[in-house]
Amino acid sequence: MCGIAGWIEKDSRMADRGKTLRAMSESLERRGPDENGTYINGDTALLHRRLAVIDRENGKQPMSARHKDSNYVIVYNGELYNSTALREELRADGFHFRGHSDTEVVLKTFIKYGARCGEKLNGIFAFAVFNTRDRSLFLCRDRVGVKPLFYSEYPGGLVFGSEIKALLKSGVVKPQIDEQGLNEIFFLGPARTPGCGVFKGVFELNPGECAVYADGRLTRSTYYTIEAREHSDNEEKTIETTRELLTDAIERQLVSDVPLCLLLSGGLDSSVIVKVASLYNRAHKLGRVNTFSVEYRNNDKFFQSSAFQPNRDYEYIKLMSKNAGTRHTEEIIDNSLLVDALYSSVTARDLPGYVDVDASLLLFCREIKKDFTVALSGECADELFGGYPWYFNKNVLFEDCFPWSRSQEVRRFILKDGVCPRGEEYVRQRYLDTVQRAPKLSSDSPQDARMREMFYLNFYWFMQCLLERKDRCSMYSGLEVRVPFCDYRLVEYAYNMPWSLKAWGGREKGIVRKAFEDLLPEEIAWRKKSPYPKTHDPAYFEECAKRVKMILKKKNTLTQLLDKAAVKRIIDHPDSISEPWYGQLMKAPQILAYIIELDDWFEKYQVEIVGQI
Repeated sequence: MCGIAGWIEKDSRMADRGKTLRAMSESLERRGPDENGTYINGDTALLHRRLAVIDRENGKQPMSARHKDSNYVIVYNGELYNSTALREELRADGFHFRGHSDTEVVLKTFIKYGARCGEKLNGIFAFAVFNTRDRSLFLCRDRVGVKPLFYSEYPGGLVFGSEIKALLKSGVVKPQIDEQGLNEIFFLGPARTPGCGVFKGVFELNPGECAVYADGRLTRSTYYTIEAREHSDNEEKTIETTRELLTDAIERQLVSDVPLCLLLSGGLDSSVIVKVASLYNRAHKLGRVNTFSVEYRNNDKFFQSSAFQPNRDYEYIKLMSKNAGTRHTEEIIDNSLLVDALYSSVTARDLPGYVDVDASLLLFCREIKKDFTVALSGECADELFGGYPWYFNKNVLFEDCFPWSRSQEVRRFILKDGVCPRGEEYVRQRYLDTVQRAPKLSSDSPQDARMREMFYLNFYWFMQCLLERKDRCSMYSGLEVRVPFCDYRLVEYAYNMPWSLKAWGGREKGIVRKAFEDLLPEEIAWRKKSPYPKTHDPAYFEECAKRVKMILKKKNTLTQLLDKAAVKRIIDHPDSISEPWYGQLMKAPQILAYIIELDDWFEKYQVEIVGQI
């Protein structure tokens, strides 16, 4: 994994912008602490920060290759899981390779297939290829959106990067937001509208998109989209195929030239990955797998069971670690460090985010990185296989809104009158834009048609928020996290699976449970879903409240937007927050933490509000 950036500006001399280019590169150093590289050709610059995982010697970037009368230069961030097959296919066509890095395979795949290259790649990636002959730039992002790629186009030029901070360092992009940006952070956050970078003029390629910048113009296109197809497999075949696809995805992602570990929560998703990896290692005589889990100090004293989080993970983690024979480490996070890490998580995301679960993941990854460079994680099974409570509550399922943010009342509550007057309308339109695009079949039952809409909502919104969290918080410490459930073949299969099969036995992720029940302890195979753990220690709320009270005394951009009396009521009466801000667990403590992150973001990035709000 790496960080990439680049800049094209017609008739400029990039060689004269050394200081600015270094600043852009250095802003991405955490993504690639091992090496850095710069390529300059007239009005074009490509920047790369490398986290070396595969073929350290022959994978240096920017990488170039000559073919016929053109020279091609690539900067690439990602991992390719079908590189061996692609390399052999390209060799048969006369291409030669000097190493075994993914980068060289991606570059030569582009040389052969051009803008259709994304269709050939199975992996998680974002990359750019510059053609020195016609001076065009090709940008591409993976099908599922695991790796980020932001850009800003302006008259005569284009700047792009793995993170928004690189664009800001160019000086071309100003830290400005308008009404749309305010609606994003106050009425949708921590989610973002697909393709929206919140800052004015900042955009992101969507999952499955590519673009060509030529003759001063950027043209975007979609090379991959989920399609509705008939599911012809019977129950037995569906169970078998689900197991085969997921097992293959896991095993492909175990390849690494550097130390690799697995994240284990004791839930279904991570346990499947751990068990498959353990069996793979045993078969290939690779030794025991290493697993990690996270917990908060004092949660044993203060844990509160709820419908969403019925029990703690500890006993299940211990059971699964023993079953798979792993070498396990539990990282315990102090609540004081958790609050402090809110500020670092803003820097990691360049935006206010998922507050305590961002902060804890950032601290968790920092500890893992001390001994490992790559980890596998169980993200996205819930989005693909119906793991969330809103799939099973018909009142919520058919409610015409985002199921994880059903009400904007608390969001409106903390704002002064007149701020973001069209916020609710903005959210409604973003919802409609998404569900109207969901592909369906005329043969779909009303339930299956709605499940396709829910899949689309989860895939392009909730899942993207989690993937962004995982990428930024892990790469902030130079840790690469792979997500086997995001294999596009599994995505396609799950999208077209009837709900009666997907929810086998009437259970969330029932088909996955059934597919792997013989490999897992029964208590884990059929354990009720439990979300990423949060702290239950009242000390966390108290510290957040203390810091928010200090914020409310300030006179700054944020406090000009907030209804201070309303925020104080949340501090004084936290139990009055009945509907979560976002997701299932983001209530009073997390709302206060979000205000802390907003304050830090406005000040750290010197955010300016422009236009009518």
